[in-house]
Amino acid sequence: MSDEQTSSPSPEPEGPGRGGPGRGPEPEELRFFGTTWVHHDGGYGLRRAGAAAGSLALAAAGAVLLRFAFQGLEIAAVGRFVGILVVAGFAVCSALAFRRTWDGFVRRPAPGARGAADTSAQGLMLIGFIGSLLAYFCRSLVEAPGEKLYRAEYATARERHERRRGARTGNPAAKKPRSNKRR
Repeated sequence: MSDEQTSSPSPEPEGPGRGGPGRGPEPEELRFFGTTWVHHDGGYGLRRAGAAAGSLALAAAGAVLLRFAFQGLEIAAVGRFVGILVVAGFAVCSALAFRRTWDGFVRRPAPGARGAADTSAQGLMLIGFIGSLLAYFCRSLVEAPGEKLYRAEYATARERHERRRGARTGNPAAKKPRSNKRR
């Protein structure tokens, strides 16, 4: 054994706003934003600009990639009908992926909605990745993607916590003495 004492890291970091008994609910972290969305601090504006620029750049790179794939179909001379089907398929899948991603920023899926429907939509989201990236870009122009949903949930949790704390005033160990009246 060594004479040095090493302190084990605590499971939760300490500091302002960190959870603990009686401190209240903690905000959920957003991808690329952490908890900076709560007070719009810690480079929130730069992160939003970076997320918007990054998603737009990835969508453009994806469009170039799809163009190369389409040129491969033209070289293979598969025909005009197949080319139209491919373009229409990617357009429809991108539109559906855009809508599905946008809805994910506004509301959480129903608890029973996960499962077979979610796994079948993975292919749609993969094919329509450009639509999903464009939804992320558009939402980043307004707020951090998902911020509105998380802010509403966080406000509800804080309100519920304050109501519970307000109901527990006083010393719970001190009970009112019982009167020992016997009839």
